[in-house]
Amino acid sequence: MCNLKNNPENAPAVFAEDNKSVTEGLDIVTGRVVKYIITSGVTLSTAESCTGGMIAERITSIPGASGIFAGGVVSYSEDVKVNVLGVKRETLDKHTVYSAETASEMSRGVMDLMKTEAAIAVTGLAGPSGGTAERPVGTVFVSVRHKNREEVRDLRLYEEYESLDRELIRLLTVRRALEMLEGLLVSESEGE
Repeated sequence: MCNLKNNPENAPAVFAEDNKSVTEGLDIVTGRVVKYIITSGVTLSTAESCTGGMIAERITSIPGASGIFAGGVVSYSEDVKVNVLGVKRETLDKHTVYSAETASEMSRGVMDLMKTEAAIAVTGLAGPSGGTAERPVGTVFVSVRHKNREEVRDLRLYEEYESLDRELIRLLTVRRALEMLEGLLVSESEGE
């Protein structure tokens, strides 16, 4: 069971009790976001590390997604980040793979590679091992882009939930990434 730890007013609209409830909420969010993207005619690509292709899978589960989704790269290794997505080795050396800078270069790289107008990139620590005091399990960086605009966030899921398992971290990351992209596209359409 995942309980909200601190700042419930800043928490997601739907509180996660278990992976099933998160999945059900994710289905609603995915449908809404993909339909919005289809309506707006924006093309999309993804670069995923800790989610391992889950964002692409969710997007393509919606009818009509083939008209807007070019493809995705599962960049689980540093070599794929560097050799396929064009993440600079210096970025990895200076900031690590778990950083806003890496997520940003991943989203730019996949957008250029797939020649899309928008991109989502995620990198982080889904656990159960690998976390440190500086970057605990549940540290996930998300970059969303549309044309020349970008938003990057450190989700810090470990601050919101007392108990996180690998699958819950991945599901929450997919949901937040899609919501971030939706927010960016909506703000642009409203002229913000």
